[in-house]
Amino acid sequence: MFTGIVAAVGKITSITPLGTQADAGVRLTVDAGGLPMADVALGDSIALNGACMTVVSKTESGFTVDVSRESLNRTAGLDSAGEVNLEKALTLADRLGGHLVSGHVDGLGIVRKFEPVGESMELVVAAPKDLGKYLAYKGSIVVNGVSLTVNRVEDVPDACTFSINLIPHTVEVTTLKHLKPGVKVNLEIDLIARYVERMLNTKD
Repeated sequence: MFTGIVAAVGKITSITPLGTQADAGVRLTVDAGGLPMADVALGDSIALNGACMTVVSKTESGFTVDVSRESLNRTAGLDSAGEVNLEKALTLADRLGGHLVSGHVDGLGIVRKFEPVGESMELVVAAPKDLGKYLAYKGSIVVNGVSLTVNRVEDVPDACTFSINLIPHTVEVTTLKHLKPGVKVNLEIDLIARYVERMLNTKD
């Protein structure tokens, strides 16, 4: 489990295919940036842009993870070198500063707008239509591993768009600063909303 509070911005420095077949995954080498590695062990989970990955090797300044082709097909930002949001798995002693996050990407959104509004930035994302029922005013959503609060939701014919207000600090300490219209982002819906839907749709 995670909280959606980004601990550091790291960087994918190399991508190595794990085979020659078309469905082969890749091994990512990640510079951990400011993420402390002393307490990271092999097999630990670290979220990269909101996608939970398992550490298969580590150094004092970074680590590697293996990513399946299925995961690559269902996520954004893990198939090329560049910055990624990093968060270690939650421990029972940590503060829950964001909300409960599983690290499982539910779908890809597309940035429709990313513009200044006063001292902040307005981010508008078009989510897949089937995720729209999980989005609510003042509810939680994870975008590229960042726990955020939804300010507005609108159902449109082919999608569900939602708006988020990003304060300067969030923009500064995450990779969200690089977003622009047309870019795909990883989305994870609120865990509680997922369970509520299951309970309401299960017959006795």
